[in-house]
Amino acid sequence: MAETISMPKLGFDMAEGLLVRWVKQVGENINKGDVLAEIETDKATVEVESSASGVVLQHIVEQGTMVPVNAPIAIVGAAGERVDAPVADSGKPKAEVKADEKPLPTQPTVVPVQQTSSHLESGLVKASPLAKKIAKDNQVDLSRVQGTGPGGRVVRKDVESALTSGQPSTVSSRPIPSFVAVSHEDEVVQLTKLRQAVARRMTESKTTVPHFYVTHVYKMDAVMAMRKQANEYLPENEKLSVNDFIIKAVALTLREFPNLNATFAGDKVVRHGAVNVGVAVAVENGLLTIAHKDTDQKPLRQISGEVKAMVARARGGKVKPDDIEGSTFSISNLGMYDVENFIAIVNPPEAAILAVGSAKEVPVVENGEIKVGWRMKATISVDHRVSDGAEAAQFMQALAGYLEAPVLMLV
Repeated sequence: MAETISMPKLGFDMAEGLLVRWVKQVGENINKGDVLAEIETDKATVEVESSASGVVLQHIVEQGTMVPVNAPIAIVGAAGERVDAPVADSGKPKAEVKADEKPLPTQPTVVPVQQTSSHLESGLVKASPLAKKIAKDNQVDLSRVQGTGPGGRVVRKDVESALTSGQPSTVSSRPIPSFVAVSHEDEVVQLTKLRQAVARRMTESKTTVPHFYVTHVYKMDAVMAMRKQANEYLPENEKLSVNDFIIKAVALTLREFPNLNATFAGDKVVRHGAVNVGVAVAVENGLLTIAHKDTDQKPLRQISGEVKAMVARARGGKVKPDDIEGSTFSISNLGMYDVENFIAIVNPPEAAILAVGSAKEVPVVENGEIKVGWRMKATISVDHRVSDGAEAAQFMQALAGYLEAPVLMLV
């Protein structure tokens, strides 16, 4: 019997999705779990899997169509089976796309804005950023260089020509004035759907969720030593990261603090039975949170592999619906960018998020002696409607128990 495939709902606030491309064409065989189509949501480009096996009998909507959640998009059934086109939720039949309509852009559109004036104040030199850098590195006086760029702007080749020509008048033994003007054209960058979603959700979070913050400094010596030892036995593509240990430690700590593994729901708090740790991933033009399921139940090596695979799909624009839905607590780690400390915005409808800085070797005092030790700062942001400072502080202390004795993650 034929089965109708509908536009999936990927997030509590998703209302519609753009059907970007049909992966399986009408008449092609398809198995349950095969990718049927790609859709673009506010969060990412997502691969929609077929919930049935058989033959693709009909595409109900065309590529480039914006489709409401739960509206039918295709029919899969037995070869030769006759089907009637389902009626969409709006009461209208198959969605139509006008011939002159084009799919929404997935990349930002850059539109130059003309300068109102190309003239600069007297005494300033128009120069490109690269020309300015080369001039500074080589002590070239830009006021003595003839610019060949638009409006007499000094560009790279002008500075290089001055250097190769050996003109002494252009080389200055004194520092270059600090106020060399750089001419830029303004740019207007059209926000992508993902950037729009980030803006909307983060504004909503900061204006409707009462945040409070607790910071803790963690001793990371044991984690760094265990990671080094474990990675000696693992192949290159399976080596553990510091973040893998943090994810596992957070998951185990959430078992002890179910009130932080929760969602605020008006007059009640929903404490989730599963511990699904979300991991913030920097992608082109935005931020995406992948959801690792049952994190507290899985060993470190499995967590590491699954997170790596989801991160790769997120950055490749090929996430699966299950990759980005269902997180109950999130982690945002900027440690790889040499960040000491920061605070993150709660990811609704979750109750808390952990912001993680870099693990660094620093001077520390232990037993009255100064020595070198690994330290890492982390800050938890919590919805004050769900929890209070004392509970958040206790959570951070309990997290230290796992990070400072990581063998507890293995037993």
